[in-house]
Amino acid sequence: MGFTDKAKSKAQELTGVAKERIGSATDNERLRAEGAQERTGARARQAGEHVKEAGKDVRDAMR
Repeated sequence: MGFTDKAKSKAQELTGVAKERIGSATDNERLRAEGAQERTGARARQAGEHVKEAGKDVRDAMR
């Protein structure tokens, strides 16, 4: 995952957190749920990339 992808993923995560907080503050369940979904998607993408990088590290160590 390049720097640009990491920045986009982090921005999406922060947008999700903001939507969740605004939704909670205004009792807007739809906005809160949308924010939670965005945050979760961004974190899942980040976790997948960490696994991929760890696999590459293991592969390189075995050479």
